[in-house]
Amino acid sequence: MKTRAAVVEGQGQPFTLTDVELDEPREDEVVVRMVATGNCHTDLTMGNFLPPEMFPNVFGHEGAGVVEAVGAQVSGLEPGDHVVMSFRSCRNCAKCQAGLVGYCDRTLLLNYMGMRMDGSTSLRRGDQQIFGNFFGQSSLAAHALAYADNCVKVDPALDLTLLAPYGCGFQTGAGTVLNVLRPSSGESLVVYGVGAVGLAALAAAAAAGVGSLVAVDPLAGRREVAERFGATTVDPTEVDSVVDRVKELTGGGASYAIDTTAIPAVVKQAQQSLAIRGTVVALGLGAEEYTLDAIDLLQGGKTVLASIEGDSDPQEMVPRLLEMRAAGSFAMDDLVTTYPAEEIGRAVADVTSGAVVKPVLVW
Repeated sequence: MKTRAAVVEGQGQPFTLTDVELDEPREDEVVVRMVATGNCHTDLTMGNFLPPEMFPNVFGHEGAGVVEAVGAQVSGLEPGDHVVMSFRSCRNCAKCQAGLVGYCDRTLLLNYMGMRMDGSTSLRRGDQQIFGNFFGQSSLAAHALAYADNCVKVDPALDLTLLAPYGCGFQTGAGTVLNVLRPSSGESLVVYGVGAVGLAALAAAAAAGVGSLVAVDPLAGRREVAERFGATTVDPTEVDSVVDRVKELTGGGASYAIDTTAIPAVVKQAQQSLAIRGTVVALGLGAEEYTLDAIDLLQGGKTVLASIEGDSDPQEMVPRLLEMRAAGSFAMDDLVTTYPAEEIGRAVADVTSGAVVKPVLVW
């Protein structure tokens, strides 16, 4: 079928809205007409990270839309269903069976290689193949092929333009708090970088009753949003020592820290700002390596972790967060700024500059 997609022609190139051909669904695939797609930092990072031979490529992994067709082997979905799309997992390996679907044995093949498991691509332009199938969706497009395992059915009465970020950014931040750290009311959390992921972490922590929240970000607008979730904020450009300031605010050091920046110096600050036996979770994608303070780490008995999608299972976490949203304890709607799909370049520029928190493209 003919559709439009935001194609990245080569490494470091911009998104260009282009007419493409999308395969008809195979027996295990579904066609989703996209209503909205969140623009996530991972889409930008992969466009600069993948090798030249993996272009042209279509990214996008925060799709929300309406199922138009289903393959013969698909169960649980039918045309007309409204879905939020997330990452793929095989659901059969030991990690998936244990509930750790983000660490599926086939994660790399199912989400990042730009093709189906048999090596075929689902997109083309004339005789040219286009890599897609990103997170099992490549949803920076007007239509996408997806699968039952990465489509979460939602109430058709809900506004899909507000739900798209739940497929990755919002569930990653919230899941890191609710699934990985599980802080108590007497503990403290500091978040470094309060974009969409960091703010979702703060919102989830506030909902969990964590009494001491700190947000570190150089952008005044994002600090203002963080304050709405009860966080005390720190401008790292205005203090002599971020570590000392965080320790001051948390009574000697934070119980937990989350880094979303992928800036090595910031991750080191996050570690150093922890209390004895504290834990930092690194979520940012981009840096090849981090340098830690070994003496502080060992003498403090501290823990440095990473997490994929906040250790979330989208089939459970997305409905959980939507229940919290309905109850008023996960108020993320006003973080979304919508753009016509044709203005994807402006959306990328705005989120890169920090002018908006979460851009969502409307098809």
